[in-house]
Amino acid sequence: MFRSLIIPLVFVACFSNAYATLKPVSLFTDHMVLQKGVAVPVWGTADEGALVTVQFNGQSVSAKTLQGKWMVSLQPLPYVSSGQEMTIYSGIDTVHIQDVLVGEVWLCSGQSNMERQLGPRPPQQPIYNWEQERDAANYPLIREYYVPLKYSKETIPDVNNHWTVCSPQTVSDFTAVGYFFAKNLYAKMQVPVGIIFSAFGGTPAEDWTSVAALEANPKLKEMIGNYAKTIASAGWKPQGQCMGGLFNGMIYPLLPYAIKGVAWYQGESNSDRAEQYLEILTTLIRNWRMEFKQPELPFLIVQIAPHKGMRPEIREAQFLVVKNVRKTALIVTTDCGDSADIHPPHKQPVGERLAIAAGGVVYGVKGEYSGPVFEKFSQGKDEITVSFSHAGKGLVAKGGKLTGFEISNGEGYYPAEAVIHGNKITLSSEHVLHPTWVRYGWSNVPVVNLYNQEGLPASPFRNK
Repeated sequence: MFRSLIIPLVFVACFSNAYATLKPVSLFTDHMVLQKGVAVPVWGTADEGALVTVQFNGQSVSAKTLQGKWMVSLQPLPYVSSGQEMTIYSGIDTVHIQDVLVGEVWLCSGQSNMERQLGPRPPQQPIYNWEQERDAANYPLIREYYVPLKYSKETIPDVNNHWTVCSPQTVSDFTAVGYFFAKNLYAKMQVPVGIIFSAFGGTPAEDWTSVAALEANPKLKEMIGNYAKTIASAGWKPQGQCMGGLFNGMIYPLLPYAIKGVAWYQGESNSDRAEQYLEILTTLIRNWRMEFKQPELPFLIVQIAPHKGMRPEIREAQFLVVKNVRKTALIVTTDCGDSADIHPPHKQPVGERLAIAAGGVVYGVKGEYSGPVFEKFSQGKDEITVSFSHAGKGLVAKGGKLTGFEISNGEGYYPAEAVIHGNKITLSSEHVLHPTWVRYGWSNVPVVNLYNQEGLPASPFRNK
C-alpha cells in the first residue's frame, strides 16, 4: 500500500518539471517591437538538451538547449504594424507572446538627462509643456522597455521587465528625450518604434563600458588605477558603484537584441575629465558595437547643454568623437540649456534633432541632418576665415548679428566681428593683429547663434 502511493507521486513530480524552465528573456514579452530588416535573435532558458522552436510571421526556427540556454535567429522581417503572436514551445510547454510588432528599435541610454521621465520629478523643473504632451500621447505603435537601475559586479542575464504601449496613461513614465525622439521618428516614418530605456542619473561613461574593453585600452590604464584606489580608500561607493557595473546590470541583459542604433545623452559626470572622456566614449562605442554584433551600430550623441558647471571641453570631446568615429552624429543643444539647472526642461528640441539625425545617418533621408561643423581655417593679414561642413542651404545668424566668436594671436582672446560668406565666416578684431586662433561658444554657458538655414545650431569649437 505504502509503495503504491509513493510511485505515482514521484512520477507526477518528475512529469510536472518536464520543460518547466522554458522561458524567453523578458525582452520577448507582450507588446514587444522587433527590428525590421535584420536577423533577429530570440533567446531564453529551458531544460538541458530540450529542443525549442520559435514561430513568428510564417517562420519556424528551432535550437537545442545547451547549458540551460537556447537561442534562435529569425530571418529579416518586414514591417509589421498590426500585432501578431509569437509562439515558443518545447515539448508540452508553450509560451504565447501577444501583440508583437516589427519596426525601428533604438536604445536610449546615458545619465540623468536621458533618465528624466516626461512626468514630474520634484524638485526638478517640469518638462516644458509636459501635460499637453501627455494628453496627446496616443501612439499605440510606440512602445518602451524599461531597464531598472542597477549596478552589478557580475553580468546579469535578464532584468525581468516588460514592454509598455505608449498612451496618455503610460507616457509620463517614459524617458522624455526618448519619447520625443520616438514621436518624431514615427511622424517621419509611420512605422512601429520601440525604445529600450536604459539610463541612470549621475553615472560616468566608464561604468557603462565593460571592464574587459576598458582594460584592453592602454590609454585608460591610469584611469583604471585611480578608480581602483578610490574604491579601496572609500571601502564602498554610492549605489554599489563599480567600473563596468552598469554595463553588467543594464546593457548586458539586452545582448544581443536586434536594435537599429543608440541615442546617447551622457557626459555631465565626466565633465572634469574631458580629455579622458574622448577615449572613454570612443571605447564605449567600440565595446557596444562588438557586443551587439554590429560593427557600425549608429550612435547619436547629445551634446551637453549650457550650464554653469559644464566646461566647454566636455562639448569639445563629444564633438571630436563624432568627427573621428564613423556612423555617429552630434545633437547640439546650445539653445536648450539652463545656466542654473543641469536638467534643462526643454527636451522637445533634443528629441526632434535626434530624429533628424537618425533620418540622415541611418535612414538615408535627403537634406541636412546636422548643424554647421567646423572643418578648417585659413589666415589672412588681419583676419582669419573658418569653413564649415553641413552648412546646408547656407549659414545664418539667428536673431541678428553673429555672436560667440573670439580670435587671438597668442596674447589673449577678443570678441570677433563675424561676416558670413557662403559656408565660410571671416573673423577680425581691431585688438588682434595677425590672428592665429579662433574659438566659438567657448564658455560654460555660451551665448551663440550660428545655425544653418535648416534651423540646426553649430557646435562650439576651437582650432587648438
